[in-house]
Amino acid sequence: MIERPEGPLRTEVLTWTDVDRLVDILTPQIQAAGSFTAMIMITRGGVIPGGMLAESLQIEHLLTAAVDFPSTAAGLMVWPSFLQFPDNSLIGGRRTLIVDDVWGSGRTSISVRERVETAGGIPFTCVLHFNPYRSLFKKEKPDFYAATTDAFVIYPWEIDRGLRRMGMMSPEPEAN
Repeated sequence: MIERPEGPLRTEVLTWTDVDRLVDILTPQIQAAGSFTAMIMITRGGVIPGGMLAESLQIEHLLTAAVDFPSTAAGLMVWPSFLQFPDNSLIGGRRTLIVDDVWGSGRTSISVRERVETAGGIPFTCVLHFNPYRSLFKKEKPDFYAATTDAFVIYPWEIDRGLRRMGMMSPEPEAN
């Protein structure tokens, strides 16, 4: 558990087997909704689950989006900056699956979804974990999600980085 002024934050550390199970839960949900001709993986968290889902769903048109929410006095109300986003011609008219690892506040997935809609694409959001307790959009949720959680989730591809960020691992020693 992570200690915070308002109390401990429950954490959940996943294995690769756990992630495989989540992808297995998502795949039939997504297949039931019809085929997708494009996928946008939100960096960094959506790259690995997006790749796994692309294989499972046989989606070949893979794109990435990098979104930044600057820290300002406006806090959670600040507009995002898109550091990277596919050209409109690559998503216009396409059923596009938008993949990220977790829907926490919901800002990132909704920002990408809105940008895909503006480009003329048909967006659907997909995450491994949906945290309705943190979401800023109480009437919104991902189109597809494998699990609901209230925990801070650490995925196997971020074990070292995630645990170090929480102060549970000492930093790597410097090499001379």
